[in-house]
Amino acid sequence: MENFTYHRPHHATDAVKLMKAAKDGKFMSGGMTLLPAIKHGLASPSDIIDLGGLKHAGVAVSGSVVTIKAGTTHAAVADDAGLKKAIPGLSKLAGGIGDPHVRNCGTIGGSIANADPAADYPAAVVGLAATVHTDQRKIAGDKFFTGMFETALKPDEIITAVEFPMPKRSAYVKFPNPASLYAMVGVFVAELADGSVRVAVTGAGPSVFRVPDMEKALEKGFSPDSISGVTVKADDLNSDIHASSAYRAHLVNVLARRAVEQAK
Repeated sequence: MENFTYHRPHHATDAVKLMKAAKDGKFMSGGMTLLPAIKHGLASPSDIIDLGGLKHAGVAVSGSVVTIKAGTTHAAVADDAGLKKAIPGLSKLAGGIGDPHVRNCGTIGGSIANADPAADYPAAVVGLAATVHTDQRKIAGDKFFTGMFETALKPDEIITAVEFPMPKRSAYVKFPNPASLYAMVGVFVAELADGSVRVAVTGAGPSVFRVPDMEKALEKGFSPDSISGVTVKADDLNSDIHASSAYRAHLVNVLARRAVEQAK
């Protein structure tokens, strides 16, 4: 492990100043991906700016919107009573991330900023038409994830919160890797307040994506049978030692039907 300078600012403006001054700085929020990457020599930042000192954590349910501050741990998201009632699909998703250590250290802001192709939260951000708030602007969930480990964030931009509109019903189902519990495929299905339906898939491709054909079919009839014959092409999906692209394509349909069945 290479040496680095550690910072723990207490204000977002100070964090941004530290990032601008660093030769190769990295923001850290939880560190569940960054620290292992440094340990294994996959990253060697000159400076680590720990956002834990900003104390931006908490879940707020107000009207038809749920706002989760970026520093909120997965465990806190999963355990929040208001969220369990407002968006049970999101609550369940958070409760299925990693192991207890990861859930009590990792944060929602850190997870979506990292944009791991097998992470769970991206499916909820896109599936629920969420809005990502930063210290500089608001970014629509559909435009936030731009590729594998890539987002619309600027190098010195900090996520402050994620705003989720309450759906009529939603559910998330994933096929987890038995070792890491990352999603080999995960599908988030939501019927929004305006009657539109979203189907967001994580783990299957280089980045989270929607399935328009399933969405259209479910808008006509919200039942597993409506999408039984709807498939996704395997051409652009991930293929590795855990699952082939064809198997992942098959899982998308299986998990989507299960999610529709479980949606509430």
